[in-house]
Amino acid sequence: QVQYVESGGGLVQPGGSLRLSCTASGFTFRLSAMGWYRQAPGKQRDFIAGITRQGSANYVDSVKSRFTISRDNAKNTVYLQMNSLKPEDTAIYYCKNLGIAAYWGQGTQVTVSS
Repeated sequence: QVQYVESGGGLVQPGGSLRLSCTASGFTFRLSAMGWYRQAPGKQRDFIAGITRQGSANYVDSVKSRFTISRDNAKNTVYLQMNSLKPEDTAIYYCKNLGIAAYWGQGTQVTVSS
């Protein structure tokens, strides 16, 4: 069974940083492209960053140059380093195997506020 456990969220002031982690199971992690999504209150869940199994990353424009996605295949874990956080980054953050449509974790809440 596919499972994702996201962690690392919290309350941070504008301009601050957080590092999110997501440990996955139920599939061959090292062979999978992984992604981070987020869902702000009242909005749809959107893709924000992805990383191929080879480690190539891509980002949506709104987070490019501020967020960095990385992975540790030995730990079945994908990370999202978030710098220069803005209030509009407030959302629940989720990770996902980009090749598996179903299954989501519980997400981790990120709140950016002074």
